[in-house]
Amino acid sequence: MSIVQAFLWNVLLAVFWALASGRLTLGSLATGFIAGLLVLLLTRRAVGAEAYLLKFPRTLNLILYFVYDLITANLRLARDVVRGKRDLEPAIIAIPIDAESDGEITLLASLITLTPGTLTLDVSRDRKTIFIHSMYAENVEEVRRRIKEGLEHKILRVTR
Repeated sequence: MSIVQAFLWNVLLAVFWALASGRLTLGSLATGFIAGLLVLLLTRRAVGAEAYLLKFPRTLNLILYFVYDLITANLRLARDVVRGKRDLEPAIIAIPIDAESDGEITLLASLITLTPGTLTLDVSRDRKTIFIHSMYAENVEEVRRRIKEGLEHKILRVTR
């Protein structure tokens, strides 16, 4: 069973749970999703859901990490707008990357661009370096480390 198929089974189990409980609410769907995870966990060898069960927590970790990063970047930008004083130190930064596939590189570039204050500019021809623009690059090494050890690391844990 592929990861997508296992996820679809999990969603289907969640819908069945919600329908069986007589309440099609977000709470009953969430409970059904967790119950579906438990069913897949108990039957993982029989249905072949090991990869899905391994990647689900990693995917959730990536999503939570990105949402946290998104919120903090928005708050920092909003603070600058409200104060009228901007602590901008823009820089174009080259970051060596370990992502290899088109999907990994595209996801990394997209998540960087979606975060306020950063923008992906280009990927080198050899696909080993990504170039970004950061509005808040007081410490270029810290920006590089945050993307490399944070975002890229979490993406690679999900995709590999």
